[in-house]
Amino acid sequence: MAEFAVQSEGRSEGIVIKDDWPGYSLDLFSYPAHYSGDLDCVIIPHGVIMDRTERLARNIMDDLGNHAIVVLCVLKGGYQFCADLVDRIKDLSHNSNRTIPMTNDESTEDLHILGGEDLSFLAGKNVLVVEGIVGTGKTMKTLLKHVEAFGPKMIKVAGLLVKRVLHSSACVPDYVGFEIPNRFVVGYALDYNEYFRDLSHICVISDTGKMKYKI
Repeated sequence: MAEFAVQSEGRSEGIVIKDDWPGYSLDLFSYPAHYSGDLDCVIIPHGVIMDRTERLARNIMDDLGNHAIVVLCVLKGGYQFCADLVDRIKDLSHNSNRTIPMTNDESTEDLHILGGEDLSFLAGKNVLVVEGIVGTGKTMKTLLKHVEAFGPKMIKVAGLLVKRVLHSSACVPDYVGFEIPNRFVVGYALDYNEYFRDLSHICVISDTGKMKYKI
């Protein structure tokens, strides 16, 4: 980790992966054989993702502990990160004197993941928006503006990845897993034309892979 991480402290910055980081050789990891030749490298191994997710869960517990929240997952790329993050928060809640109740409108689950547009039930609630990857930030800004229109008490954003891109709207999540170079990454539910969601590591797609799965 020390070879590519130049920063690991702070709530918003996350772990910064430098532009010249070559990634890990694919030969060091297991991945689906049907993606052979479709990837350049592993940029973030699955184990590192899970460790960082646990740290984000602890940060969220420190900030929001004992406050009930509603979790909004930005589908589809964010669903795996959201599921793992919520699991880590649940684990911490079970083993701590602090807890974060996570509710839904039927009171049958602990997590509320939305795909619809009617968010009127968010009025007066604490909201945690979970996103897999943030690029220019335009999509996130649009989503937050939509959520804010329903009058929530508070909105926090957790993003697994934030890309360093030109013309960014500077919409930086409150909780960032990794800041990455502007490269096309797949895996851990991030896709390219619906492929690579079954890849557990976050990898850089190769030119061959882009051509192979091009629509």
